[in-house]
Amino acid sequence: MASIAVMATTTDTTRWSMASLRSALPSLSSPLRFPSSSPKLRISNTKSKSLLTSFTGLSPLHSLFLSSPSSSSEYTGSDHTFTIIDNGGRVFAMRHGRRVPKLNRPPDQRRALIRGLTTQLLKYGRIKTTRARASAIRKYVDKMITLAKDGSLHKRRQALGFIYEKQIVHALFAEVQERYGERNGGYTRIIRTLPRRGDNAPMAYIELV
Repeated sequence: MASIAVMATTTDTTRWSMASLRSALPSLSSPLRFPSSSPKLRISNTKSKSLLTSFTGLSPLHSLFLSSPSSSSEYTGSDHTFTIIDNGGRVFAMRHGRRVPKLNRPPDQRRALIRGLTTQLLKYGRIKTTRARASAIRKYVDKMITLAKDGSLHKRRQALGFIYEKQIVHALFAEVQERYGERNGGYTRIIRTLPRRGDNAPMAYIELV
């Protein structure tokens, strides 16, 4: 009769306690023993303030997770808590085959470096730089020579917008036909040399063919 009375009182309330559960169960001669690998069950009456208290991610907690657990909404996943972040160039994703040489420079400084090296190569015909920079400026030098072979005013203005010195552009457009008129691409040559003293960076000569 005592166990039935305890069951009646526990069904009236929505909260269970360990004392009421133990009084409702029949007494056993030997206590039950669970294996050490199984997790221990704990019943607590304290209410948690938020469902994800230890979450630390890229975005702050969603406003829905800050509500009380007694609300009618059910949470089946945490996919809606992640938002699209405009990183502004600070966080980079995996590059997956994008063969763009960074040259350890931001985009504006990298473009200025490539323009300067291209100008110097067209001016002197041969320069010494690192292998990475030599490989990076090769396609830009070929593009400038291709623009000069076309010879139109629009191509000349495009070359003037890239090369720093105007005299080099005019000289390139004047001499490119008799030097590279019969050649379709491959206007530069890279020759490897000894590494640089100090940081042991691989060096190379790049020259016009």
